[in-house]
Amino acid sequence: MAEFRMPSLGADMEAGTLVEWLKQPGDAVHRGDIVAVVETDKGAIEVEIFMAGTMGKQLVVPGTKVPVGAPLAIIEGAVEVAPKTPAPEIKAPAARPAPAEKSAPPPAGLRASPAARKRAAERGIDLAALRGSGPDGAILLVDVEKAGAAPRKGLDLDKMRRAIAAAMAKSKREIPHYYLSTTIDMARAQGWLAQTNASRLPEQRLLMAALTLKAVALALRQYPKFNGFYAEPDGFTPSAAIHIGSAIAIRGGGLASPALHDCDKLGLDEMMARLRDLAARAREGRLRSSELSDTTITVSSLGERGVESLYGIIYPPQVAIIGFGRIVEQPAAIDGKVEVRPQMIATLAADHRVTDGHLGGRFLNQIAVLLQEPAKL
Repeated sequence: MAEFRMPSLGADMEAGTLVEWLKQPGDAVHRGDIVAVVETDKGAIEVEIFMAGTMGKQLVVPGTKVPVGAPLAIIEGAVEVAPKTPAPEIKAPAARPAPAEKSAPPPAGLRASPAARKRAAERGIDLAALRGSGPDGAILLVDVEKAGAAPRKGLDLDKMRRAIAAAMAKSKREIPHYYLSTTIDMARAQGWLAQTNASRLPEQRLLMAALTLKAVALALRQYPKFNGFYAEPDGFTPSAAIHIGSAIAIRGGGLASPALHDCDKLGLDEMMARLRDLAARAREGRLRSSELSDTTITVSSLGERGVESLYGIIYPPQVAIIGFGRIVEQPAAIDGKVEVRPQMIATLAADHRVTDGHLGGRFLNQIAVLLQEPAKL
């Protein structure tokens, strides 16, 4: 028998409100199952369990605010209990798409594309409530995507911003940051990306974000001191798994940095598919607990907002954050000649208790080297 406790879903979380139980007493539970929904400052989070057994007595009723670490339920016959803090030697389960919510079948005669019907079923969206933008009012995939893009009702963005501000203020007070930047020639990456996407449908195309995330993941294999957690009194604990948090802006304000699990093991197409899924669910306030609790490093990009460089603040207990700006056409010296080249500024903010500028420079340079051979990512 073991206790299932309220998980910590970030350094800024002190408590969460139990919204709903998805497993009932007597139900079998397995490692990775979603058993409850918890409301935090980041929205409604689908909480996973990391033990196997049978759901026993539920100690908390929906609507109750519960401190982090407080027991929520009893798991009978529990095995494979995960540690309370992230353990680098244990591989976290790969992120899976959230379970499909049931939706009513569309009315007879409703015009909708197969892709739109499939996505609506996955997200529990009522097609009859949508206005189609296709021929004769047909509902297209883009109509369904727009319908599911708004944050869940009840997501308090002001409260989220206050929580983020508090966490960042604490980070700046307690973590000795150092900052580095480098300029990366992106001609090869842009050329490869354009050639790869030329024969693909829009929804199948890769974005530069997939390449930069994969380059960071592969560089972390060589420089593991930037991938892990710092906590007193033990200091730095490296993580064998590479779970990159991708900073995602939420409509109306607010920010979430859910994790893409095992990024170094993903192909670019799978990376892109997971990134799209993660972004959609983050903006709906529909993330999973493991996507918020086990990020080992964060990557932020404001290139699409026209920003040429950004210097992030480390999100504890992580020890580094990478920033990517927009790609800009600039003059550069190539083989003794001046050419106009597409260039991007990459930045690193890192914890001086764990690494120094020398190692940080080598890490940033390795990311640049990897982006020169995009076909190998």
